[in-house]
Amino acid sequence: MSQASAIGDLFVTLTGDKSVLRAEHFRKMKDGAILCNSGHFNVEIDLEGLAKIAKSKRPLRDFVEEYMLPNGRRICVLGEGRLINLASAEGHPASVMDMSFADQALSVEYLVKNHASLKKDVFKVPDELDKRVAKLKLESMGIKIDRLTPEQEEYLAGWSEGT
Repeated sequence: MSQASAIGDLFVTLTGDKSVLRAEHFRKMKDGAILCNSGHFNVEIDLEGLAKIAKSKRPLRDFVEEYMLPNGRRICVLGEGRLINLASAEGHPASVMDMSFADQALSVEYLVKNHASLKKDVFKVPDELDKRVAKLKLESMGIKIDRLTPEQEEYLAGWSEGT
């Protein structure tokens, strides 16, 4: 994000993590940059951080708010930073569901192969399966990603925030 924030025009977060777009990125963004989230609750875009550095905020139209930065650049946030496909559209696109279905299929395969050693309980998707699906999806799209911050790793490891 430190490189992309200076050159991108449209930023769509889909990570399932918090604070993917932060003040350090907002300060680098072009005038008129557009931000939206389709990944996880409304925590992927640090809207509180954006509001703190903005001179003003105003609605432009339904589902679009403009933040004016002190340097005169404007950043537009769609759907109040909430899941854009739910807040401003009609549901989940196939390009999101394919990853969910891949996770589900690999999880069922894991249960079938490991059922004898598992107790009757609720389990999260094994990290290696989740990471495998994400890696394959990103590779298929030619996308490279940043490393997580310690705060992001802590958030992903717990259930106490955002649920």
